[in-house]
Amino acid sequence: MANYLARRLLIAIPSLLGISVILFVVLALAPGDPFGELTTNPAIPPEVRANLRASLGLDDPIYLRYLSWLTAMLKGDWGYSFVSRIPVDQLILQRVPTTLLVIGASQVLALAVALPVGIFAATRPYSIFDQVANTFAFIGFSLPTFFTGLLLILLFSITLDWLPFVYRTNLDATGWRWWWEQFRQSIMPVTVLGLFQGAALTRFVRSAVLDVIRLDYVTTARSKGLTERTVTMKHVVRNAMIPVVTLVALQMPAVFGGAIVTEQIFRVPGIGSLLITSILANDTPVIMAITFVFAALVILFNLLADILYGWLDPRISYS
Repeated sequence: MANYLARRLLIAIPSLLGISVILFVVLALAPGDPFGELTTNPAIPPEVRANLRASLGLDDPIYLRYLSWLTAMLKGDWGYSFVSRIPVDQLILQRVPTTLLVIGASQVLALAVALPVGIFAATRPYSIFDQVANTFAFIGFSLPTFFTGLLLILLFSITLDWLPFVYRTNLDATGWRWWWEQFRQSIMPVTVLGLFQGAALTRFVRSAVLDVIRLDYVTTARSKGLTERTVTMKHVVRNAMIPVVTLVALQMPAVFGGAIVTEQIFRVPGIGSLLITSILANDTPVIMAITFVFAALVILFNLLADILYGWLDPRISYS
């Protein structure tokens, strides 16, 4: 296992370098100037603007700017935001807890819905439960998150006035009251993301279980007199989870991207809203850092998926 992890980490290094080069070049060649507003401000002399650009290396060739950025990143220096003038890592760390809360809770909800519903539907194919589950699954992943988000706001915030539709970080409460208000304002964004992901996972879990439940070794297990529950949970579900683990691992970075829309709708101060704000302001250091983190998450979750394969399927060897 240690040798396998070492090989994968060595492969990840050139992958991350290649991704960083592509991201940096694309952002460098993109239209727009982070200091464009300074050119229209008569109060700022031209030499001040020139000195500011020179101090940040914006007039250097792209390869020199990339090497400077890479050297700083290897030292743990993510640079400074052009807009807020604070360190990028500090700016991102301020948003990480909120994003992890929403993303983590939504994934737990998605798995809590998809696994039992998908398994139960697969063990009773074409039954009424299976048809109802498929119908709701199709509806769930066909509706975009911005539509379901606005629908929940209209219903629970405007019509019924049960839940707040704006996520607030400065809650005027302490103790259990703070936890309750935090829970109330998280219900709608978590529900929107969780049910959207859960709908797609339900269909995938159902399909994976159906593929395994027809195999010969499952029939052999039944012929030995094992109960249907034992056959399903011990022999079917464990093998069916291998492609599901792959999908969940590959979806995790995409969920962070999907949370961008949800965070904008509910004004959640997370990584997604920070990325949108940075793109609109041409804040290149922040955009580069967030997109690079997303790329690293893709590689990390792929590695975690490969490790989980060995636990789910003992036939897989890491030698």
